[in-house]
Amino acid sequence: MDSNSSLFRLSHLKSLNLAYNDFSTSEISPNFGNLPNLTHLNLSSSEFSGQVPTNFLRLANLISLDLSLSSQEIKIDPRTFRLLLQNLTQLREIYLSGADISSVVPANISASIEVLSLDGTLLHGKLPNDIFDLPNLKKLELFGNLNLTGQLPMIMKLNSSSNLRYLDLSDTALYGELPESIGNLKLLNYLDFSYCKFWGSIPESIGNLTQINQLILSNNNLTGPLPSTLPRLGQIIRLDLSDNALQGQPPDFFGKFRMLTSLSLASNFLTGSFPSSITNLTQLEDLDLSNNSLTGPIPSRVLGFPKLSLLFLGENSFNGTVPSWIFSLPSLRYLNLGTNELTGEIREFQSPSLLYIDLTENKMYGPIPESISKLKNLTTLYVSSNNFSGNVDVSIFSNLNKLKILDLSFNSLSLTNEEVNSTMPGSLTTLYLASCNITSLEFLRGAEYLSKLDLSNNMIHGELPKWMMIDWKVMYLNYLNLSNNFLTRVNQLPFQGLIYLDLSSNLLQGPLLSPPDTIMVYFASNNNLSGEIPWSICNATSLDVLDLSNNSLSGVIPECLANASSKLTVLDIRMNSLQGPIPGSFGVGSSLRSLNLRDNQLEGAVPKSLSNCRELEVLDLGNNFLNGTFPSWLGSLPNLQVLSLRSNHFHGSLSTSTTALLFPALRIIDLSHNEFNGTLPARLFKNLEGMKRVDRSSSLLYVGGDFYQDSVVMIIKGQEIRLVRILSVFTTIDLSSNKFEWEIPVEIGELFALRGLNLSHNILGGQIPAVLGNLSVLESLDLSSNQLGGRIPQRLTSLTYLAVLNLSENHLVGNIPQSNQFGTFQNDSYAGNPGLCGFPLSKLCIDSSSPTPPTFEEDDEFLSGFTWQAVLIGYSSGLVIGMGVAWLMFFTGKPKWLTKFVHKYGFKRKRRQKEIRWTL
Repeated sequence: MDSNSSLFRLSHLKSLNLAYNDFSTSEISPNFGNLPNLTHLNLSSSEFSGQVPTNFLRLANLISLDLSLSSQEIKIDPRTFRLLLQNLTQLREIYLSGADISSVVPANISASIEVLSLDGTLLHGKLPNDIFDLPNLKKLELFGNLNLTGQLPMIMKLNSSSNLRYLDLSDTALYGELPESIGNLKLLNYLDFSYCKFWGSIPESIGNLTQINQLILSNNNLTGPLPSTLPRLGQIIRLDLSDNALQGQPPDFFGKFRMLTSLSLASNFLTGSFPSSITNLTQLEDLDLSNNSLTGPIPSRVLGFPKLSLLFLGENSFNGTVPSWIFSLPSLRYLNLGTNELTGEIREFQSPSLLYIDLTENKMYGPIPESISKLKNLTTLYVSSNNFSGNVDVSIFSNLNKLKILDLSFNSLSLTNEEVNSTMPGSLTTLYLASCNITSLEFLRGAEYLSKLDLSNNMIHGELPKWMMIDWKVMYLNYLNLSNNFLTRVNQLPFQGLIYLDLSSNLLQGPLLSPPDTIMVYFASNNNLSGEIPWSICNATSLDVLDLSNNSLSGVIPECLANASSKLTVLDIRMNSLQGPIPGSFGVGSSLRSLNLRDNQLEGAVPKSLSNCRELEVLDLGNNFLNGTFPSWLGSLPNLQVLSLRSNHFHGSLSTSTTALLFPALRIIDLSHNEFNGTLPARLFKNLEGMKRVDRSSSLLYVGGDFYQDSVVMIIKGQEIRLVRILSVFTTIDLSSNKFEWEIPVEIGELFALRGLNLSHNILGGQIPAVLGNLSVLESLDLSSNQLGGRIPQRLTSLTYLAVLNLSENHLVGNIPQSNQFGTFQNDSYAGNPGLCGFPLSKLCIDSSSPTPPTFEEDDEFLSGFTWQAVLIGYSSGLVIGMGVAWLMFFTGKPKWLTKFVHKYGFKRKRRQKEIRWTL
C-alpha cells in the first residue's frame, strides 16, 4: 500500500475495513493517522507488518481498533501500547491478539474500554490490580501469554455491579486460589482459566454465575469435591473441569443441566459409580469421564443421547457388560472405553457415524462383528489386549477406505484371508497385529503406505516376501516390529525411512544386517547372528538404542560405537563372543545411559574415557576377562545406579578418593568373583547416598527408557537370577568371593535402603556389627565363609523383612537369637560354627548358671576393648594378671607377643556334665 495512496486523503472517512486481504509486502503506513474522523479501523488478518506508527495516537475519535491475528508480524512498542490504552478516551474495543507487544499490562487503562483482546501478545509481568475495576469492561482476553503472572485474590476487587461477560485468562502463569469474589461476576457467560497454575478448591460462589454457558477450569491443580452450588448453573452448555486433582464421588446433580452439550471431568481422582443423572442429558454431545477411578457398571438401559458425538470413559475401573446401547447411538463419532474391566460380547456395530473406537485393555470376548465393515467413515480401531477370539477375515476391513489405524493385537484372534484377493485397505498408515496367529503376509499387499507395522509374536517363517521390498512405498515405513517370529533371513532392508526396527527373538542366521542410516532404535537380540559387527552400522548417525545381545557375534567392538556415543543412549551387546578391549574413545558430551557388555571375552582394563559418559546409569561388564584395579573414577558419574564387574580378573584394593563424593546415585554394586583384597573402605559406603533413602512410593518405577528396559544378573537370596527389569527401589551390595579382610565397616549400617548384602567367601574377621540391625528393609544377608567371631547381635532380630540369612562357616559362638524372623531359618544358615547353640541347631546351650564367654557389641563403648579372650586369661592365670592384660589390650590392641603366647599355650577346659571347648 503506497503511502501516497488517495485513500489517506479521505479526511471525512469514519470507518475503514481492510480485513482478510493480503498486504504481506506492506508495512502499516503512518498516514492512517491522517484520518482524524476515523471511529472504526479494522486491519485484522490483512498481513500487514512492521511497527504500529505513533500517528495512531492522533485518532482521538477511534471507537474500535482491530489489528489482530497478524502472526506477530505487527509490533507495538511498549510506550505506544500504553498510550493507546490510556489516551484514546473514546476507545471501546481494541483487538491486538497475535501482535508482538512484549510489554507489561499498563495500569490506569481508559475507563471507556469495553473489549480488551490481547491474547498471544507476549505480555509479561504482573497483571495490574485495577484491571477488573474498569467500569465498562465486558470482554477480557489474555490467553496464551505464558509469562503473565499474578494472583487473582490480589487483582480481583470485584463487586456485583461488574459488567464483565467474557473472561479468558487461559494459558498464562496466573496462580493461587480462586477467590470467592469470582461469584460477583453475575453477568459472566464465558470463563476460561485452563492451563494456569491455580490450586485449592473451586469456590462455592461459582454457583452465583447463573448466566454462564461455558465454564473451563481444566489443567490446573484444583482439589476437593465438586461444589454443591453447581446445579445453579442451569444455562451452562459446556463444563470442563478435566486435568485437575478433584476428589470424591461425582454428585448426582448433572440432570439439572438440561442445556449441557459438553461435559469433561477427565484426568482427576474421582471415585464411585457412573453418575446416573447424566443419562437424562438429552442435549449432550461430548462426555469425557476418562482417567479417573470410577467403578461399577455403565448404566445398561437405553439412553436418550440422540446428539452424543464423543463418549470417553477410558482409564477407569468400570466393570460388567458393555451396554449394547452404546454401539447404537445414532450420532456417535468418538468412543473410548479402553483400560477398564468391561466384559461381554459386541453383537453389532450400529452407529453409522463412528470414526474412532478404542476398546483396549478390557475383558471383552467373542468374535469381532462383521458389521464393522459397515462403518464406512471409520478411521481408527483399537481393540488390543482383550479376550476376543475366532477367525477374523481380512475382507471385513477391505472396503473401509478411510481406515488409518487398526490394532487387533494380543487377543486370541486368528487373522485369515479366505478371499485370496482381499487385502488391507490402502488408506492404512498404522497396523498393529501382534499375536494374531499370522503365517502369511499376502493380505498386506494393498497396504503400501504404512508408516507403522507391528507383526510381532506371530508364526511367520522363512524370509520376508520380495514384494514388500519392491511394491511398497518404502519411504513411508518408519516403524517395523517383526520380533518373536520364526524368520531365518532378512536379505535386505530397503525401507529407507526406518526409525524403529525390531528383529529380536527370531531364527536369523548369518551376518548382522546394517540398518538404514535413518535408524534410531535397532533390536536384533536373541538370534543366531554370527560374524563381526559391521563398521557400517555407525553410518546411522541418529542411532539411539542398539541391542544385539544373545547372538554369536565375534571380533572386536567397533571403535566407532564409542565415537557415536554422543547420540547413542543404549548399547547392549552382552552374551556374544566379542574379544579384545573395550573401545577407549568415549567422548565428552556422551549421551550413553546404559552400557551392557556382560558375558563376552573382553580383555584389558576399563577405559577411563567412560568417565566422559556423565549420563550413564547402568554399566554391566560382568563375566569377561577384564583386569586391572578398581576403576574408582567411575564414582564421579552423578547418575550411575548399577555397576557390575562380577566374574572378571580385577585385583588390588578398593582405593577411593579422600575428597570426591563417590557413587552418589549407586543402588546396585556387584564386584563378586574377582581378586580384590585389602580392607573394605569405610569412605566408599559413607558416600552411597542412593542407598540411604528408602522409597516409600507405592508406584513401581524401573530403570530404563521408553524403548529399552535395563536388566542385570545378580545373586539374589542365594540364587543367580536375571532381573529382566530393574526396580528403582532395588538396592544390593555383592562383594562376595574376593579376598577382603579385617572387619565389616559399621558405615554399612547407614545404608537404610539396602535390600541385599553379600560379603561371603572373603577373609573378614572381627564381629558382626550390631548396626546392621538398622537396615530395616534388608531381605537377604550372606556373611558365610569368613573368619567372623563373637555372638550374633541381638539387634539383627529387628530385620523383619529378612528372608535369607547365611552365617555359615565362621567362628560365631553363643546363643542363636530367637525373635521375629530368626525363628524361620534352618540349620544351613548357621552350619560350620561349632560355638553356636540353640534352635534350629541340635546343640543345646548351657544353662544360665554356667560360665559362658561374654561378648560385647560394638556400641558398648566403654567395654569395647575387653574381649572374651582377655577374660579367660584372667580366669586361668589369676584375676589381677587377667585384668592387667585386658587393660593392655584395651589401650594397645592385641600385642604380637601375647598373640604368639596364647596360640602356643592355648588351653582346654572340660566339664563333667557337658563338654565345651574354649579355644583362643
